[in-house]
Amino acid sequence: MAGKAFSLKALFFFFSRIIFRRTKNPSNIWVWRKGGNVHESQLKVQKHPFLAHGLEELLTQTLIFDAEGTLLKSSSLFPYFMLVAFEAGGTFRALVLFLLYPFICMVGEEVGLKIMVFVCFLGVKRKSFRVGTAVLPKFFLEDAGFEGFETLAKFGRKVGVSALPRVMVEAFLRDYLGVEYVVGRELKVFRGYFVGLMEEDKEEASLVLQRMLGEEKQQPSGEFVGIVGRNGALLDHQLFSHCKDIYLVSEAEKRKWSQLSREKYPKPLIFHDGRLAFRPTPVAMLALFMWIPFGLPLAIIRTLVALLLPYKLSNPILAMSGMRLKLTKPKSFLSSSSPKPELESSSSKPKGLLYVCNHRTLLDPVYLATVRSKPVTVVTYSLGRVSEMLSPNRTVRLTRDRERDARMMEKLLRQGDLVVCPEGTTCREPYLLRFSPLFAEMSDDIVPVAMDSQVSMFYGTTATGLKSLDPLFFLMNPFPSYKVHFLEKVCGLSKCVNGGQSSFDVANHVQNQIGRVLGFECTRLTRKDKYLILAGNEGLIAATAGNKSQNQSLVSNRATAK
Repeated sequence: MAGKAFSLKALFFFFSRIIFRRTKNPSNIWVWRKGGNVHESQLKVQKHPFLAHGLEELLTQTLIFDAEGTLLKSSSLFPYFMLVAFEAGGTFRALVLFLLYPFICMVGEEVGLKIMVFVCFLGVKRKSFRVGTAVLPKFFLEDAGFEGFETLAKFGRKVGVSALPRVMVEAFLRDYLGVEYVVGRELKVFRGYFVGLMEEDKEEASLVLQRMLGEEKQQPSGEFVGIVGRNGALLDHQLFSHCKDIYLVSEAEKRKWSQLSREKYPKPLIFHDGRLAFRPTPVAMLALFMWIPFGLPLAIIRTLVALLLPYKLSNPILAMSGMRLKLTKPKSFLSSSSPKPELESSSSKPKGLLYVCNHRTLLDPVYLATVRSKPVTVVTYSLGRVSEMLSPNRTVRLTRDRERDARMMEKLLRQGDLVVCPEGTTCREPYLLRFSPLFAEMSDDIVPVAMDSQVSMFYGTTATGLKSLDPLFFLMNPFPSYKVHFLEKVCGLSKCVNGGQSSFDVANHVQNQIGRVLGFECTRLTRKDKYLILAGNEGLIAATAGNKSQNQSLVSNRATAK
């Protein structure tokens, strides 16, 4: 019976599409006008139904929408569950989900959803689950259609209804779409761990409905409007039974949608976590699992080559292994008498050069030493013991005590050149975090260095995972690339005193110069902000539950550039 019903439904949409094409209606958005019941209503077609309404009228209406069906271009939920499986459960759990994919495709949509939930969430600790806030929003935004997003943005109040577990979609809908209520499946928990089973959302939906109806009595002008997708899969949901109009967005129309550009994001996506750097579709995951047996030994070989061989031998070998490096130097650093000029301080100066870099991965100082063909001394805010032991450069930990750190850096500069990353932590997206101004007081020979890295499979940074594995994951990419751009020297604070500049002015100037070269946007966000968003703590100690919401609000307000 289910198969026959599915066939009849497919035929219905097929012939409907042919009829609408012949009528040359440019819109493929269908609307149910309520008579007595949604299922007894007459099917009609309207041309641009949302755009026909005035903006002021839409601001008074409440929108109830199918989150996945009316916002995301893709109709497959598999990539999002694969992200949960890989990031929260590990490679083995992701492999199990991948092997079950053919079976998931053969069973019904609801059964397939339950299988994916069971595989992805079984045994995952509830308190430590942060994939929904730190990983999934990036991929939801990259899959969002501009047309669907533009339509949702016109409504004043929005209620999102999702077939996914609420922990997967709530952060995205609230933070990036301003959705007031999110209704999704609740996951059963036993002793703090997910058991992989879903509960019905009827109770939550009833509470949301009561709140909305109570608010509507105070605002009689408001109306409920519904939008559903995925062939009307959520039409039976009780929230949609109270809608005056219900619009259905066809899959054919969604395929014509354009991608939501980064400039149109309601809030800048500055921080995100997770190892996967691509959308984990079935085909992409097949390539990943085929590459891992080759990528892991390759990363180990690359590491040994970089550690054991001199630069003249290691650089060509690493280039042949697929690693890419692009170096840019200003004309003032080039010397016609030397075919391979180096940035070094003259012997008459008591201090060495201070290299100030933006922070992309832990390998930033390694690449800087590579292009200089000599090791450097690096000051770090926090570095794992394993990474410190394997680093080819000398590393010195900062204490976060300003006076002690200043004395330490002064001493190191008198011993030679020094590298500092004043952001204090890595940032993957094209943004620069606020630069700590301490470096501006340390030297009059400051060389800004703009760094950028590109990966295709694994990110080489993490906020919640094992940081000691960051370089390994970066080197596991088939063709990891780096760009190192040396900028003109900048004078330190001692040479700028007469000009009335402070150390903050120098730090902001260096930040702006690096951002201009890379095309990155400068922000006022800090390391603390990053860890509050991605890990729920300040990077040092766990934040208490009482101040988390206040911290999140503070971070949101500071996310505006400059």
